[in-house]
Amino acid sequence: MIDRRVRPNRHLLAACIAALCSDLAMAQANAELPEVVVTAQRTSSVESKTPVAMSVVSGERLATAGLDSPALLGERLPNVRLDNSYDGLRITMRGVTSADTTDKGDPSAAFMMDGIYIARPQNQNLAFYDIDRVEVLRGPQGTLYGRNTTAGAVNVITNAPTQQLEGMVALEGGNHHTRKGSAMVNVPVNPALAIRAAAAFNRHDSFLTNAQGTPHTLGQDRDDWSARLSARLAFSNTAALLLRLDHSTVRDNVDVFVPDTNFYRGIETGTPVWRGAGRNTQLTNAFVPPNTVPEQGHGRKRTSGVGAELAWDLGPVSLHWLGSHRQFANDFLTNYYYRAVPTFAIGVHQGFDGDYRQDSHELRVATKAGGPLTAQAGLYWFRERSNTLYTFRDLEPLGLPPYYVFPTGPTEARSKAVFGQATYAVLPWLRATLGARWTEDDKTRVGSTNFQQGPVFNPATDLKLLNAAALTTHKTTWRAGIDADVAPNTMAYLTVSTGYKAGGFNDGCLAGSRQLGIECPAPVAVSAQTLFYQPETLKSVEAGVKTRFWDKRASLNLAVFDYDYKNLQLSGVAMVMGAPRYVTRNAGQASVRGLEADGAVNVVPGGRLTYALTLLDAHYDEYVPDGVHSWAGRKLDRAPSHTVTLGYEHRFGLGQAELTAGANVRRSASYVIGVPTQQLEYRVPSYTSSDAHVRYQRDGAPWSVLARVRNIENKVRPLTVDSFGMSVPSEPRVFEVRGEYRF
Repeated sequence: MIDRRVRPNRHLLAACIAALCSDLAMAQANAELPEVVVTAQRTSSVESKTPVAMSVVSGERLATAGLDSPALLGERLPNVRLDNSYDGLRITMRGVTSADTTDKGDPSAAFMMDGIYIARPQNQNLAFYDIDRVEVLRGPQGTLYGRNTTAGAVNVITNAPTQQLEGMVALEGGNHHTRKGSAMVNVPVNPALAIRAAAAFNRHDSFLTNAQGTPHTLGQDRDDWSARLSARLAFSNTAALLLRLDHSTVRDNVDVFVPDTNFYRGIETGTPVWRGAGRNTQLTNAFVPPNTVPEQGHGRKRTSGVGAELAWDLGPVSLHWLGSHRQFANDFLTNYYYRAVPTFAIGVHQGFDGDYRQDSHELRVATKAGGPLTAQAGLYWFRERSNTLYTFRDLEPLGLPPYYVFPTGPTEARSKAVFGQATYAVLPWLRATLGARWTEDDKTRVGSTNFQQGPVFNPATDLKLLNAAALTTHKTTWRAGIDADVAPNTMAYLTVSTGYKAGGFNDGCLAGSRQLGIECPAPVAVSAQTLFYQPETLKSVEAGVKTRFWDKRASLNLAVFDYDYKNLQLSGVAMVMGAPRYVTRNAGQASVRGLEADGAVNVVPGGRLTYALTLLDAHYDEYVPDGVHSWAGRKLDRAPSHTVTLGYEHRFGLGQAELTAGANVRRSASYVIGVPTQQLEYRVPSYTSSDAHVRYQRDGAPWSVLARVRNIENKVRPLTVDSFGMSVPSEPRVFEVRGEYRF
């Protein structure tokens, strides 16, 4: 007789009990969402009690998702886009962006490394390595963060030396011949001194296919290495100095674009329509120039910096000094796609060589927390000085000579500011904040526009037109707000603030001026209205709620906002005196209003759900880009009406090991990329983008293995489209495997 009763396997039963106990222990340890300490208001506070709309991404999360550069981070943030274009990082927050990446331009959102403002967009999309966290602040932050923060601020905060001996090494590989590596070591020399060193390299082949009939490789490749050395010296129990040295070298190909016809048809009619072509077509450059032969493109960027941060506890107040010096060198050769008329495009070679140096200092005094009044005040000084050389070739079909050259230098920007902010506890549960900042910006530039027959200027055959301008602008911005503890774990806030971005100038000169031995007679001069553009200003009203509920296992951050923009600065190429020039103009007025909701939920033991929802209405109120056609009512760039993001990560106990698996999905409504100087609007259709990862680590083991995939759908779309018709596509599907060892 056969006994059909189930006989339990003792080993399997023991494993199940162990897994259950592990899950219960995990549930008790992780029932509450962890608090995150941030410095969004220049003093340490927990994110859930900070009355600012912000996102915080930890260094661990960056490494898990493979977000090793700023351009990869934007898809994870509500109402934020970080796009790596051929001319640098484009930051868009709540529909507000800036396209002028030249030495005379400024962004609308500030990018900072350890609180130090990085001026050039070409120098912002560097590798993430040994990062503590990234804080992304949405909305004007001018009172505490200063210049060029009308849209918001991104602050990348690296790991500082600690009193713990530790190290890490990681290697990665993937498709597109991806090779990556990073390492870190932290050494406490003695109780007063600790040193930390970190380095990383990143390489992969081009995402693009060359069908131009040449053997050249194209861009959207990667080849960079970076290193950082940090030291923290404690002079006493009340004073410490943090020093950082860093260097990065990037050798990549800046031919990162394809013709906009890869994505759109009907451009010649003035109404581009999405083609819906396959991914291979979208990532193929098949443009064969009728006037020239493409050359091998290349790019070389070298940046280095030294920063120092002093913190000194003086009893009732603390003193903080933050200073830095940075250098950036950039040279490249690229092959432009240049649409000369709606039905005809030519090829243009552009060479560039630029050298940039910047210095900044901030001295700040802050009171200590504990009393009803907390306050801080400070002084800020910044200077950037640059020399650049733009060289364009093969523009003869436009009636220009063989060489169209822009030697410029020096271009200098200086900024100084006085600021202060105070928060007073009116009641134990109610606080009022008032802050203000006075800023003065000085900009000067000298250079010329050269029409040359050869690579070297010849006075006998060539012509120089003067580019010279100087402008001083100043503004007082302010911030007023209240925040209240409406429940034990719920804070509500209301803020009214203003923002300011300095004015500037375009190419050209005023009649009668003289620089570099070049006169500016009336026939070649431009009017002051054409030469200069006004400061961009903003008034923002924002209300929000930050709450934790379900025994602190769930969180919700909710913000609603309304912007009134005046003199929004927009840039593009326009014909000036028969030649193409990069021109910035003021757009009149624009309105931005919307809603953001995001948070996390520990739904089950070991399982966490993250979510984000955005609603956005960003449009021009007054704007006539060509003096004839009104763009009032049209949407601002990269401002989808809504986005939804969902993520889930779960940790599974596997006996003596742990398996962590997660996925993230983002759904975006359609949005537009506008080229006002050409009266074109490119509509990017709605899309879904998904990522996933899985990680394995044995209990107590120093090593772990992780596999990830980004863009599971393997769909691409244009990130930028410029005035020439060059489009930079997003990256295709990427697979990567990472091995990490810690000690």
